[in-house]
Amino acid sequence: MKKLSMLLSAAAGLAMFATGALADTTLKMVEVITSPPRTEFLQKQIAAFEAANPGIKVELVSLPWGQAFEKFLTMVQAGDTPDIVEMPERWMALYGNNGQLEDLGPYMAKWADAATLGERAKQFGSTVGGKQYMIPYGYYLKAMFWNKKLFKEAGLDHAPATLDEFVADAKKIATIPGKYGYCLRGGPGATFGMNMFMNTANGKGGWFNEDGTALINEPGSVKGLEMLADLYKSGAAPKDAVSWGFNETVTGFYTGTCAMLDQDPDALIGIADKMNKDDFAVAPVPMGPTGKGFPTLGYGGWAMFSDSEAKDESWKLMEALLSPAANLEWAKFVGVLPIHNGAEENEYFKSEQFKGWFDELNGGDKFEFVTPPTHLENLGNFTDNIAIKGFQEVLLGQRPAKDVADEWAALLTKEQQDWMAKNKK
Repeated sequence: MKKLSMLLSAAAGLAMFATGALADTTLKMVEVITSPPRTEFLQKQIAAFEAANPGIKVELVSLPWGQAFEKFLTMVQAGDTPDIVEMPERWMALYGNNGQLEDLGPYMAKWADAATLGERAKQFGSTVGGKQYMIPYGYYLKAMFWNKKLFKEAGLDHAPATLDEFVADAKKIATIPGKYGYCLRGGPGATFGMNMFMNTANGKGGWFNEDGTALINEPGSVKGLEMLADLYKSGAAPKDAVSWGFNETVTGFYTGTCAMLDQDPDALIGIADKMNKDDFAVAPVPMGPTGKGFPTLGYGGWAMFSDSEAKDESWKLMEALLSPAANLEWAKFVGVLPIHNGAEENEYFKSEQFKGWFDELNGGDKFEFVTPPTHLENLGNFTDNIAIKGFQEVLLGQRPAKDVADEWAALLTKEQQDWMAKNKK
């Protein structure tokens, strides 16, 4: 919880009523999608804020992403809540529905930079109860990185346009000694990439039918899950990939270990730094049997806890971090698509490296973006724990894909239908 500390000397304390005293406010801020360079960049933005706002200090707590959900939940349950937290979209309902997040709507109403804020930022940050519990700092949209040199070595000259080509290409490249076709992500953060392939194979975007039943165990979805398991078992993905998270898959791609990687713009940072720009490209995700692609669109942002004792100061920090200039630099560094209108005209985002993502954004009805069901209170536990465990069991051949998908569907359907019943108009 935020503590306001009065940094007074003994002498100043004695003279307090006569002369007044200056109080430093220390804000506690928690970062959860953590990496050393990212944390360093955030600390620089915080330092600039502190320099412009004497009397406000920021204590930054950085949690390792692989254990962030559990570690942060433990902090909150112990009453150690921050003023500001980096809020992944899938955690928002858990804390918002429990009344622990501040509605940022009144602050935004007085925010000059709200005039250029894109509609998606307002929409995605208010999916829980219609209240603006979070303001996104950018969007993560999946596209397909492909290694031109490995493709050429395998006799291939273009990125896969369909799921069938994706599977065939991955297996063909894996015949090259010591190489693999696909940097599969089976560990932390794997759920949305896995679900993207399941949606694509099923030819339906989203998570639920209109009656609240989950799509995740429909025949096409199960086929998509089995496709990923087949790639893994056939040797088209590295054996260690069953436990790979973000860093391992990105490393696997830029070292040339595997030739394809479905990832967001944040992966471009490490890859562009390690690879010649002529040796790789970014293409749209493969199309499914219906001729459509279903790339996952995720997002993270900043949220304020409702029990903060320094809400005005907390908003001042959020306002600084989310300003058009600061957000543009943040987006470039961490690899997200910016939140303010007009940012796409910046020369950085006009580069060839962003072509795959903007082809998806400008691809009309060929692409249907799938966002997480952030209104569900237990989404974080499902995506960060339950789904990962089940996916790994399928990859390792410990359980049939259909059984695991049925288990997921039962849980998700109950969550969605319970939510629908509570929110019936």
